Amino acid sequence: MADSCPDTVDGEIIDKTDESEILNSKSYTPSQSEVTPTFSMASLEFSEETNGIPPDGPLISSKSAQDGNQVPSQGSGGACAGAARASEPSMPAYYFVKWITWKEKKTAIITQSENGPCPLIAIMNILLLRWKVKLPAQMEVVTTEELMAHLGECVLSIKPREKAEGMELNFQQNMSDAMAVLPKLSTGLDVNVRFTGVSDFEYTPECIVFDLLDIPLYHGWLVDPQSPEVVSAVGKLSYNQLVEKIIEFKHSTDTSQVSEGLIAEQFLESTATQLSYHGLCELNTTAKEGELSVFFRNNHFSTMIKHKGHLYLLVTDQGILQEESVVWESLHNVEGDGNFCDSDFRLCHPSQKPSAASQPSPQQQQQMQIDQDYLVAMSLQQQQGEAPGPLSDLELARQLQQEEYQQPQTQPHQHQPSAGQVLPVFPSGGKHLCTKLQGSIL
Repeated sequence: MADSCPDTVDGEIIDKTDESEILNSKSYTPSQSEVTPTFSMASLEFSEETNGIPPDGPLISSKSAQDGNQVPSQGSGGACAGAARASEPSMPAYYFVKWITWKEKKTAIITQSENGPCPLIAIMNILLLRWKVKLPAQMEVVTTEELMAHLGECVLSIKPREKAEGMELNFQQNMSDAMAVLPKLSTGLDVNVRFTGVSDFEYTPECIVFDLLDIPLYHGWLVDPQSPEVVSAVGKLSYNQLVEKIIEFKHSTDTSQVSEGLIAEQFLESTATQLSYHGLCELNTTAKEGELSVFFRNNHFSTMIKHKGHLYLLVTDQGILQEESVVWESLHNVEGDGNFCDSDFRLCHPSQKPSAASQPSPQQQQQMQIDQDYLVAMSLQQQQGEAPGPLSDLELARQLQQEEYQQPQTQPHQHQPSAGQVLPVFPSGGKHLCTKLQGSIL
């Protein structure tokens, strides 16, 4: 039940996408001379023990989504692999917090709305599960600004391990680069995968954030080595480079090149979910036991962990905010129909969708609206620099609402909203909408 980032998804790459649009992706593929070497983890130290990538690990990267051009995606799931989005949906200013019991400690995780910035949420949830970041007890809402502040503090708390002048200068430069790209995490990152390894991405400066925070970045979109024709057709190319090759070879007069282009195209079509079974096996082999990492698939960044030899993704969909037992989802096939587990990785089942007879009453719906409005008010106060009201305000609102419904409702029309009155409503899917309420209001 992976939720999606706000990425633009096209149809099939070759047959349904304008070739000129694909060729524009060249501007996002740096030449070999432009590739920056990976940052050495040997120069860092952390105040607490964390999971990490070995210093000699492969290059990792993430691509900024700030420009106006667009590289087409493959299949229905899309393959944002390395391109900027044509348009950027507005991001929510706040996120709901879910409290779980993680290793016998009450721990907060950030849930994601439909248009939430999944790179920021995936990284922050790792820091929360590592207890590098701690939110106040009983906090129910956190703003984007607060998340960015916590993330910035984590980056600034890192110290160089070596005091050599050259290493310190290198460290300071990387710190400066990391702070410069932090704001991009709140709007989303695109990555350009290579099909040769689960840690292989085309390098861009944004990857320094993952390196500094010692967070592995993985994908599972790999070529099966038992298919030599596909291996030859795909080679060590990145996604963007492979798309360009397909365009060129399909229009070649050389029949062998046409055949190779068709083989490469078929590979992208057959792995449109951006996860192959060979990639899944390699993920299980590469990920370390107990390691928290970020997993990229279907244009989405998820928090992943390996537990007793099995992979699990953190469930952050805002629609199951109240499902306390649902914490992880197993990643055991390419179809994406994993099993839900609790915080101890025990199999569990979310509540069934309520039948018509068990739908919430008007009073319950009104109570839910009061709770949501209070959380929105808290968020707005925090954005304006005001201290939010005490939690007892919520209880007071509940009490007033209860008294309202205990009174005889002889004239319900008196409480109807005016024709132009608009109040916030949050459907279970998590998307923030403004909808005119049809029921009675306070």
